[in-house]
Amino acid sequence: MTATVRGNLFTVSAPSGAGKTSLVNALLASDQRLKVSVSHTTRPMRPGEVDGVNYHFVDAATFTHMVGDNRFLEHATVFGNAYGTSKAWVNQQLDCGADVILEIDWQGAQQTHHWLATELGESGVGIFILPPSMAALQARLTGRGQDNEAVIAGRMAAAVDEVRHYHHADYLIVNDDFDEALVDLQAVIQAQRLSRGQQACQYAELLAALIQVSD
Repeated sequence: MTATVRGNLFTVSAPSGAGKTSLVNALLASDQRLKVSVSHTTRPMRPGEVDGVNYHFVDAATFTHMVGDNRFLEHATVFGNAYGTSKAWVNQQLDCGADVILEIDWQGAQQTHHWLATELGESGVGIFILPPSMAALQARLTGRGQDNEAVIAGRMAAAVDEVRHYHHADYLIVNDDFDEALVDLQAVIQAQRLSRGQQACQYAELLAALIQVSD
């Protein structure tokens, strides 16, 4: 008999254009046990995006009020727009045994792991996605056709700073071949689920029965 154990919290960080969102979307499509947090943001909605699905789109005043109410486990300003992750939603999902994955920058990841450690006494798993080269990263940003040259230049400069913080993550994945990177990402998720701590909680009754010594 197995028990329902508290879920795992994964953070996935990467410089813009490294393929983080595409990898996470493919991971979610292949793993029904994973939940992705829908962040609040002051960023304008892009074509094709849906409020409540891609993001919870709010104005600056609403976001500031939510920060004041301590409703975010992490929040940051990226390229002039604010982003935040709901503390209550994440904790509720973890309580129900769901594994939660957050797509956030290195600063948000640091805040998230600090929240886990200080408020919940838990630890999460940090994953960092790397591009195969800066040239490949620039080609991907340009190929998206979403930003002008000035914005792309800003993202490239930010990418260098983002990569400098790779050492905060527990795992590094290079997204050169997408399918291989996805397999690597899936392996990290599964490895955490098979960790001693997770398995010992889930199979506590089985372990007790296996090591029981008859009088």
